[in-house]
Amino acid sequence: MEGRLLTVLVCLVSTVAIVNAGDPYFFYTWNVTYGTASPLGVPQKVILINGQFPGPNLNSTSNNNVVVNVFNNLDEPFLLTWSGIQHRKNCWQDGVAGTSCPIPAGQNFTYHFQPKDQIGSYFYYPTTSLHRFAGGFGGLRVNSRLLIPVPYADPEDDYTVLIGDWYTSGHTALKNFLDSGRTLGLPNGVLINGKSGKVGGKNEPLFTMKPGKTYKYRLCNVGFKSTLNFRIQNHKMKLVEMEGSHVLQNDYDSLDVHVGQCFSVLVTANQEAKDYYMVASTRFLKKELSTVGVIRYAGSNVQASTELPKTPVGWAWSLNQFRSFRWNLTASAARPNPQGSYHYGKINITRSIKLVNTKNVVDGKVRYGFNGVSHVDTETPLKLAEYFQMAEKVFKYDVIKDEPAAQITALTVQPNVLNITFRTFVEIIFENHEKSMESFHLDGYSFFAVASEPGRWTPEKRKNYNLLDAVSRHTVQVYPKSWSAILLTFDNAGMWNIRSENLERRYLGQQLYVSVLSPEKSLRDEYNIPLNTNLCGIVKGLPLPASYT
Repeated sequence: MEGRLLTVLVCLVSTVAIVNAGDPYFFYTWNVTYGTASPLGVPQKVILINGQFPGPNLNSTSNNNVVVNVFNNLDEPFLLTWSGIQHRKNCWQDGVAGTSCPIPAGQNFTYHFQPKDQIGSYFYYPTTSLHRFAGGFGGLRVNSRLLIPVPYADPEDDYTVLIGDWYTSGHTALKNFLDSGRTLGLPNGVLINGKSGKVGGKNEPLFTMKPGKTYKYRLCNVGFKSTLNFRIQNHKMKLVEMEGSHVLQNDYDSLDVHVGQCFSVLVTANQEAKDYYMVASTRFLKKELSTVGVIRYAGSNVQASTELPKTPVGWAWSLNQFRSFRWNLTASAARPNPQGSYHYGKINITRSIKLVNTKNVVDGKVRYGFNGVSHVDTETPLKLAEYFQMAEKVFKYDVIKDEPAAQITALTVQPNVLNITFRTFVEIIFENHEKSMESFHLDGYSFFAVASEPGRWTPEKRKNYNLLDAVSRHTVQVYPKSWSAILLTFDNAGMWNIRSENLERRYLGQQLYVSVLSPEKSLRDEYNIPLNTNLCGIVKGLPLPASYT
């Protein structure tokens, strides 16, 4: 870290953290409880944070210290992850089963993380069990520091729009479905900020715009399996940011937002003063599901037109839209280095890993995986086992090969952990042999999404990579019977999750972890385990290993 380092004892969180002396702290207390809501008109049990569904927006600025004390008032263990926050040198705060023991029922845990040199639109959500099917999610924004200008004028206001598919069955019933070997089928509807609207109905406005003013809308697909197309009646959307990167500012009539992805768009109130519908519709499902929300021009009492803009047809349209996204190389903003001269296309690839999504029946139940291995979480988090030098008692490294067999006929169930050498430049290819849409996410990093094409990947496909201005992001979609390639330097030491953003597939094993160990074992590369860390499994009650120096 730059500047004078200071060891700060934060009494509230009972942990020691190494932070910049001048970076401010922001403290939050969140109470996680059950409540009742009717997102699709049917009363159901949902997860509330401070009584809210969705949970409160977490508003931060790059380099701020965010301290969130989470009280778990549910009847089972609970964890939150901060999707897209890189937690540099600090996977202890990632909030997934491979790094953290869950917060026991009736207890609390304090997360302390710093969005270091990040800006953008993100969200948080539960990773335990199938809690995300019940709620517990919310928007997370990281604003740019005043010293680092953004490449557009300050908007009149900044709105968070959480869109996602939704089931009316409770999360416990859905978990029982999957545990019994059945699939969930199609969702029951679509929500915008936890609500479902009807065309022509008496919908209260979700947002208000003043005529002539420009507003920023942060769109995140917080759903479970469905790509959603988002559009606003009679309004263009200027795309300005995507998953932490400023992009070339093209105008779009509609945007396909895949599961787990976040976009920021500018919308100018330049139409007749009245109500307008924002529309979110499922894509690539047998049955299209839609919902609407109202944007009202200030002072208007004219209802929105009932004629909605159409949903695009086919996935070729979506693929072409993906190819139109380009990184803004001239913007002053957080990026792999401050000057924006990071020429990733000129770095030699040191390792190439192909991850093929796999589906099979194991012991009479459907399981999913990568390269013939379906991941199963362990009682002892992988990172804790590794940190206490007891990894061999919990998991094996590299149980899958970098190049899978041409035909994968069997699926084994075990922890799936790749050992990746610190600071190596790696190519990962996600290959989808199925007819369904896929979306994959990597914790702890941004990567360059350099290509997505139909068919199967071969080394010759590298000539089609965008090696100049591919967007640096943390989630990439893979179209049916297609592949997508990403490039990145694994320079963030820790244990990091690669997962399908389709929650059903992730829960049933389509995820893995990458272990990135620094040979130095020093604070230069990774923070010590926080003193308030819950210990469970085989490390419960053990003294902490010697601290890094």
